[in-house]
Amino acid sequence: MKILALELSTAVGSIAFRDGESASVVRRFPADRKHSGLFYENLSAIRSERGLPDTIVVGLGPGSYAGTRIAIATAIGLRAASNARLIGLPSICAIDLPEYFVIGDARRSSYFLAHVRAGICVTGPTLASEEELWSAMTQHQQIPFVASEPLPKFADVRLAHPSATLLATLAENAEVSDKTLEPIYLRQPYITAPKATPWTR
Repeated sequence: MKILALELSTAVGSIAFRDGESASVVRRFPADRKHSGLFYENLSAIRSERGLPDTIVVGLGPGSYAGTRIAIATAIGLRAASNARLIGLPSICAIDLPEYFVIGDARRSSYFLAHVRAGICVTGPTLASEEELWSAMTQHQQIPFVASEPLPKFADVRLAHPSATLLATLAENAEVSDKTLEPIYLRQPYITAPKATPWTR
């Protein structure tokens, strides 16, 4: 099975291509706004080297909204070109540890928390306050806590990024997505009502 995995939910992006028993091709690169073109440069190189996949798996976050949307849109376009199976999986399940809690900045003075074991979300991701995170860390000191970006209030948390290689492994036993893929949302979109103007009153 030829599997192409796309992961752009954090500041370290990755692409992996697996072809049965042969060695995988893996590319890691900065995925912030300053390096947005590197994703397509690396994808084009892998496409030229390995051809079209049978299965495409894409990380759904939570994480960078823009990065995750770019990865999803690219996966959908590639499926149209290759007629490949399309799978979406939580990015946070693709960290190279057998069991862990993952935390992240959910903005607006809140965080997210998820418990992952053997590539499966046991709980979460759910929104959590700073106090709730400290409580969870106290209760589960034997299990590592990881984050994909530095969190000043949790300086001792280990930094770790999702891996396209692990996404490809998880995809081997995952079900094909039968609906439009979307990033994992932690809350409803925040919309600010426009200020009243003379022509809208």
